[in-house]
Amino acid sequence: MKHRQPLVFSVLFFLTVTVQSQELHVLAKNFLNSLSPELREATVFDLTDEERHNFYYTPVYRKGTALRDYDARQKKAALKLLRASISKKSYKKVEEIRSLESILKILENDPKMSDGSAKRDPLNYHFWIFGSPEKDKFWGWRFEGHHISLNFVASDGLLVSSTPFFLGSNPGRVLSGEHKGKEVLKQETALGYALANALSEEQLAIARFSKTAPADVFTANHPKANRLDHKGISYAALNDDQKKAFSNLLQLYLDNYEAKFSKSFKKKIQKAGMDELSFSWAGSLEKGEGHYYNIQGPTVLIEYDNTQNNNNHVHAVIRDFENDFGEDILKMHYEKDHTH
Repeated sequence: MKHRQPLVFSVLFFLTVTVQSQELHVLAKNFLNSLSPELREATVFDLTDEERHNFYYTPVYRKGTALRDYDARQKKAALKLLRASISKKSYKKVEEIRSLESILKILENDPKMSDGSAKRDPLNYHFWIFGSPEKDKFWGWRFEGHHISLNFVASDGLLVSSTPFFLGSNPGRVLSGEHKGKEVLKQETALGYALANALSEEQLAIARFSKTAPADVFTANHPKANRLDHKGISYAALNDDQKKAFSNLLQLYLDNYEAKFSKSFKKKIQKAGMDELSFSWAGSLEKGEGHYYNIQGPTVLIEYDNTQNNNNHVHAVIRDFENDFGEDILKMHYEKDHTH
């Protein structure tokens, strides 16, 4: 497998989107080694298995194994892999999103799935390992459950893909009870409003493509993210203060990633051209009313939507047009493989 190191490091383009992954393959192996043979078999899939693209953020039946299947040692090993793959801020959001399941369980009177299992369960979050987590191989993994879908590919000690990256929150803001006021994705909402409200009337007319926000993010759970038709207002058309608001919003999403990956992903976006980025809005500018926004560029798409459950249910996702699920770098790897 000696060809892999030249493959990654000889291509300047991919060098900008790879990052030291804190020996993720070691953490993944430690996790797998902690599992019983039965759990391990249910957790591991081939890297080429179609299951790798079956990402969902709704309460559905999932393959893989879940936190509720693990003992304390196994759970610790699983969460150590997760902690190393994302930022501290993002990990906190993940834990808080899981905790909202307990609130929903009460609000919805403990709803059940068709098999009688709990529909709302903070331990019903699943892990998959795709391929063999070895330093000299490409491999992937996913962490997923209601309102969370985080997808990763790594190789040669490098994280080469971290999209799709979906986080959601229901309730968007807890309205009553012990946790009243809790708002997991508060900044995603606040900074979106800040940018939209910083626009002049003329600029908003360009940015807003509809006075009614869509029911969900346009890319949903589609395996391939397509560019959206509405162009919005370009970064180049903003004044300095508006550009600062735009940059703050963009950085907020990039801060979900492990620090080095965040930095390299930003370099990739900047290389494609900040002036090529745009901001689009739909819905109301009044807080508490339905609204949607996106940031779109040659390589990246960020979507946010808050319309469900009386405009108190947030969906937010980051997609990479070129390298979702590591598709581009894996395609290049397979093509390189076949030439030998």
